[in-house]
Amino acid sequence: MPDILLVAINAKYIHSSIGQRSLLANLGELKSRAELVEFDIRRRASEITEQILKYHPKILAFGVYIWNVELVTEVIQLIKKISPEIPLLLGGPEVSFPADQPPVARLADYLLCGESEVTFPKTCRQILSGSRPENKIIFEEQPLLDTLELPYDLYGEADILNRILYVESSRGCPFGCEFCLSSLDKRMRFFNRGKLFSALESLLERGATQFKFTDRTFNINIPYACQLLQFFLDRMRPGLFLHFEMVPHLLPEDLKKLLAQFPPGTVQLEIGIQTLNPEVSLRISRAHIAESSVQNQSQDRKLKVALKNEGILLAEKNIRWIRENTGVHVHADLIVGLPGEDVKSFARGFDTLLSWNPQEIQVGILKRLRGAPIDRHTEKWGMVYSPLPPYDVLKTSHISYEEICDLKRFARFWDLIQNSGRFIRSSSLIWQFQNSAFASFMECTGWLFEKLNRQSEIALPRLARILEDFLVTVRGFPAETVHGLIETDLAHSLTKQKTSTHTSRQNRRI
Repeated sequence: MPDILLVAINAKYIHSSIGQRSLLANLGELKSRAELVEFDIRRRASEITEQILKYHPKILAFGVYIWNVELVTEVIQLIKKISPEIPLLLGGPEVSFPADQPPVARLADYLLCGESEVTFPKTCRQILSGSRPENKIIFEEQPLLDTLELPYDLYGEADILNRILYVESSRGCPFGCEFCLSSLDKRMRFFNRGKLFSALESLLERGATQFKFTDRTFNINIPYACQLLQFFLDRMRPGLFLHFEMVPHLLPEDLKKLLAQFPPGTVQLEIGIQTLNPEVSLRISRAHIAESSVQNQSQDRKLKVALKNEGILLAEKNIRWIRENTGVHVHADLIVGLPGEDVKSFARGFDTLLSWNPQEIQVGILKRLRGAPIDRHTEKWGMVYSPLPPYDVLKTSHISYEEICDLKRFARFWDLIQNSGRFIRSSSLIWQFQNSAFASFMECTGWLFEKLNRQSEIALPRLARILEDFLVTVRGFPAETVHGLIETDLAHSLTKQKTSTHTSRQNRRI
């Protein structure tokens, strides 16, 4: 039985915990005395507790995030009742800010704040030696990335076959977006390229194909980004999938040339647009272009707004170029509820972004991440957040609670109909010949919700029939035409689903 048990509770089974694996990889001489167990949030607290306590650990370590904090709290409450003698260590963003702690922090014996590859093994050594740390809150000793042991050999066969493998080539972010915790760590640090590429090579040799890079700004270091893309181009194979987050204003020719060489569907770029309102963007320190002058507080505000507009034009140019010249899948993000942005402004931004033709637009509701600077706007802009995870904004001085609810439904049905790709031929009819795609889809959202009286666990054929009814009854398209398009979409979705299932089964047999 392991002395140290690291517990990861992921949002979905297909996700994998890179944070807990990195802690395990850097335990030094204690690594042989430690083990990692993973669950997902669909599991019951009682089941997870039973599995954990079967190990009879001397130390328990949990990573706490907005998506798992409620379940982690339940599990820890049970453990404290059954085995209160086990020291509990908590780390992760939810417990890294002493001035803003969730209730679960009170149940912990120790809180590890920030990156913990150095502090975690030190704390474990103290506990196992019988000399417990004096302080409950243990602050980070930021590691030198070159000195860290990489965690990728801790991905097992089941992970490689069934999960998305999380990878990081850098930490930190040079930008100051106030809704994001990465804005607190502006110093960019990069992992050793040789070590990283060697680890990736090993994963590929073991059959890995699904990689999600956690870097906040993958393309901030262009030479590094180009080397990474070239690495995968040289090792191209069927099923390879790469996900990167990028800023749209940094797309030089050498990066373009590499992106254009990847087969369609191989690369997904997540581009955080968040808002296309220059005033709102400036208010939250959102950077659209890498101009230091934008951050200069002494600079004239009108000039700052002009620079933001310039940055938006550059983002549009680059996104359009990607869509027209590559097979890259563009996933663009927008945030509802930013301070000072109303529904009309959001709608204009949505319509503008849609005109740039990304394959996906992810509409997210603003969340109050613990420690994020967005808190400074709370009073002035009437920001009211849910006290329950994931701490969604409930209303602002510019958006009512009812409007937030409508926008949440909009986001859900946009995912089901447009982002899913299930209605690729019929969905555009919703806003065809209309002045605003946003207003048109919002109308459709109201129709769907009225007919379904729900926005989750909807059978695809039922959703298809109600969408068909909307296009004929409300939009006035010929019934025969609409029915044919819907049927084609359903058949395509079914074929795609069968192919995906067959591929998954093949992978399991290999």
